[in-house]
Amino acid sequence: MTSLHTALLQSSGRPGDVAHNLRILDDAARAAAATGAGLLACPELFLTGYAIGDGVHRLAETADGDSARAIAEIAAAHGIAVLYGYPERAGRDEPDSTAVYNSAQLIGPGSASEGLGWSRGGAKRSGERLANYRKTHLFGCFEREWFTPGEQAVVQADLGGLRIGVMICYDVEFPENVRAHALAGTDLLLVPTAQMHPFQFVAESVIPVRAFENQMYVAYVNRVGAEGEFEFVGLSCLAGPDGVVRTRAGRTEQLVRAEVDPAFLKESRVDNPYLHDRRPELYGPLT
Repeated sequence: MTSLHTALLQSSGRPGDVAHNLRILDDAARAAAATGAGLLACPELFLTGYAIGDGVHRLAETADGDSARAIAEIAAAHGIAVLYGYPERAGRDEPDSTAVYNSAQLIGPGSASEGLGWSRGGAKRSGERLANYRKTHLFGCFEREWFTPGEQAVVQADLGGLRIGVMICYDVEFPENVRAHALAGTDLLLVPTAQMHPFQFVAESVIPVRAFENQMYVAYVNRVGAEGEFEFVGLSCLAGPDGVVRTRAGRTEQLVRAEVDPAFLKESRVDNPYLHDRRPELYGPLT
């Protein structure tokens, strides 16, 4: 099994300008693919911006909306999977069709055997939607005002021989969430985030610990700079199951890359007994 080279796009884009952010994503996908990356992860709500008030509902799209189709074409054009954050409008067939979720969607690069997929007019081959996750733990008054919490804790997809899991920002700060992914076999946990001052210790300390205690890779990809009342701290990183950070961005817009090595992950899981030594019969009071 080969390694999955993973790129993290640390950027806040241009809040409120979906077309501009799609161009940033396209450029980043091209640059990441040129270095051999097979996966590009973008921050929380990258498509629209985070601190945009009622723009959240105005710019929300369904999981198969126009932007998802555009990103599918980007993924196919550059031969790279893409994870991006966006405000998701509930489908018409859902119980609450007015709900808007803070979501992240993973779109694969597609392959010749998949045919045209989402392509429009048969002119382009598009990537396929692999997973869509709705943030389950909303942070602060801002998110609780504009979003409905998701109800599915573990969302996964297979990519390049790895089991990929998805959660968003505040979710990763709940150890039960990440442990649920570990027990479900997640190899690489993707965490688009909007981590703000003064909580940078999450990027610096919590993420490597989560990776170590759950024996997985964790990719944490953040926004950066001032946006409304928030100051996003950057510091995007990819940590390995040994707790060592493989790559870390600074406090500016950056595209960084690191390797997710399934052979090293397998060896680490043999050497580290955390999951094997659990005693679930003692943990009933936790729930």
